[in-house]
Amino acid sequence: MILAIETATNVCSVVFLDDNGQFHEKRTERRGSHSEQLFEFIEELQEAHNFSVNTLDAILISEGPGSYTGLRISASAVKGLLFQTEVPLYAINTLASYARKAGEEYPQAQTIHSIIDARRVHVYHQRFEWQGSTLTTDDQVEVIPIEAFESAVRQDDIIIGTGLKRINQSVREKAVVMGSEFITAGSLIRLFEDENINFYRKVDPASYDPRYYTSNQVK
Repeated sequence: MILAIETATNVCSVVFLDDNGQFHEKRTERRGSHSEQLFEFIEELQEAHNFSVNTLDAILISEGPGSYTGLRISASAVKGLLFQTEVPLYAINTLASYARKAGEEYPQAQTIHSIIDARRVHVYHQRFEWQGSTLTTDDQVEVIPIEAFESAVRQDDIIIGTGLKRINQSVREKAVVMGSEFITAGSLIRLFEDENINFYRKVDPASYDPRYYTSNQVK
């Protein structure tokens, strides 16, 4: 059994994977909702599916990039949930989880661009390749100007994430565009099940810190 938490954007999603392989999600997309609803969602899933934190095989957390506040709230939550337990915590690349969802929805996909609105005139970006059912990348997470991102998009590429309305319409029209409605903590579980260790790491809950990206990393 696995509990996954996604709070890197305005989406607050908590997914419980039960012993039968079924996904159960509590989700909202509302700015500033994380502090109010994260624990509420976890408690509702526990009550509905009769599990405790101690019975979980793992907790997965979206580690960034993304909203400093959202990532900090989920980091604080797992520290409390896992205090004095032996349940392992895995931090998962947020942008890779988006790309995993895109590949699931579009098996014919090849190049996938995962982005998150970084305000000003920038986006967080990482490019992935979907090969059959395998996600790969030789790209690093970057904070880049929107114009630089736009120049990297080719015909029939997939763009998934937030801030899509800020992308030039001509770029959106030549790509397959997947908005925030596709963001879910379930993608963290799918990526973890792939056992591709390039996209997740086991972390110590007590010392865990999300991967924040700052203006110093702007290209």
